[in-house]
Amino acid sequence: MTDQTDAALVETHLNDGVLHLKLQGGTPHALSRDMVRALDLAFIHAEQSADVRVVVIEGPGHMFCAGHDLKEVMQHRLDEDDGEAFVTELFDACSAMMARLALLPKPTVAMVDGIAAAAGLQLVASCDMAFATPRASFCLPGVKNGGFCSTPAVAVSQTIGRKALMELLLTGEPKDADWALQVGLINRICEPETLAADTFAFAASVADKNPGPISAGISALNAHADLPVEDAYAIATPVMVRNFMDPGRRAREISSKFAPATKP
Repeated sequence: MTDQTDAALVETHLNDGVLHLKLQGGTPHALSRDMVRALDLAFIHAEQSADVRVVVIEGPGHMFCAGHDLKEVMQHRLDEDDGEAFVTELFDACSAMMARLALLPKPTVAMVDGIAAAAGLQLVASCDMAFATPRASFCLPGVKNGGFCSTPAVAVSQTIGRKALMELLLTGEPKDADWALQVGLINRICEPETLAADTFAFAASVADKNPGPISAGISALNAHADLPVEDAYAIATPVMVRNFMDPGRRAREISSKFAPATKP
């Protein structure tokens, strides 16, 4: 198998703090070994670059992301170990990539205009927010192939309740955007012709805000999300103090209505 370059698999555009990641590599935008690597490198860049304030992920066309590249997996069934080493490497890398996305200390938004299936839905659920059109659909179809979407379930379980999750996992059937909105899998339903404009307008509004406290706030939220309330406040309180002392916030306070009156 010929390795594809990262640029050929994930097209990147940076505009006024918004990093747009557009999945390529054919209509399914399948998470091949190379696609997983390309996304992971893009997320590393997003985390390390001060120029990136918001990340938008798009899988253009009728398929946002079909999940893992099953054709690639089947090629390794001829290996001596029936492909176990390859599958282990693939899923270890994919889980690390998804965790990096979920813990990215910068806001992330999925822009969905098609089918998000299996690990494709995992990608959506790993983002902080998701905007979708009425023609989008969402599924965890592992049971239909004799398996179970165990790793996608990790991300989806962080986003929706157990009963809705189990319906996805046990039926494998696609759910529409209305259902996804109702259970909290997506934030907004946009018309197809306005999806990009709505998503990037939202991303731009976030990118225009003071990035330091947002990044620190997201990291703190990730750290205390599953902790007892006392432990959560122990993490969040010093972060809140640092937010108030942040130079960017102090600069904005000068021109705000909350600024103290100067002495005559």
